[in-house]
Amino acid sequence: MSFSQFQGLFVREVKRIYRNPLVIATTIAQPFIWLAFFGSSLALAPSQFLEEYFHTTSYIEFLLPGVLSTSMLSIGMFASMSSVQDKRFGYMKRILITPTTKSTVFLSKVFGATMRGLVQIPVMVAASIAFGVRFHIPPAGWVEWILALFLLGLGFSGLFLGMTVSSTDWQTPGVISNFITMPLMFSSTALFPSTGFPVWMRDISMVNPVTFSASLGRSIVTTGTDPNLMYLAYLAIFAALTLSLGSLAARKWLKVE
Repeated sequence: MSFSQFQGLFVREVKRIYRNPLVIATTIAQPFIWLAFFGSSLALAPSQFLEEYFHTTSYIEFLLPGVLSTSMLSIGMFASMSSVQDKRFGYMKRILITPTTKSTVFLSKVFGATMRGLVQIPVMVAASIAFGVRFHIPPAGWVEWILALFLLGLGFSGLFLGMTVSSTDWQTPGVISNFITMPLMFSSTALFPSTGFPVWMRDISMVNPVTFSASLGRSIVTTGTDPNLMYLAYLAIFAALTLSLGSLAARKWLKVE
């Protein structure tokens, strides 16, 4: 893979995102709505209940790492939609007749989609402060939390795009996203602790990458302590696996009819 080719395609993906104010607004609004409406649903819950069940007196404090994690889960759909758009408008065909490898095209879209998800972090942190959350996080903690979200975004962008790499149908990314996103979101600890899950759902939660990202962020936000670095290792393995399999899928099935 040529780095200059990857850089050019990656910059194009980023520019496509940040030149469209509506895309940025939508990207930010979705997790903000979750935080504002879903987070406020337990605003009047007794503090004793919150401490016993969520281990914090603020449900929004508990929810913030989970909302950011589920947002990184869903951004993979946009990598798939970008690929479909490029195929339908002829751009992909022009790229594939150059020496640029299919893996380079795949990786540029994955990293571009992940950057789209990262723009949510400062906005959501600011919103949570407005809702009363107070952060006591050392600089290393911020780096570890952002890295965890970055790896989660890479992993799911690679997964989504790898599953839809041969598609030219606008509807396919949305169908795949709905099929994967909802079960993974609700079987993770993004919204609720796993202590209230049935056994079969708890088993899924224990291997769900969203759980690892949400738990790592939550340990930093709610306690200010160093996270379990095994969570980062798990997310790194998940990202490496999906990127490798997605690159193989792109080399085999990425084409323009």
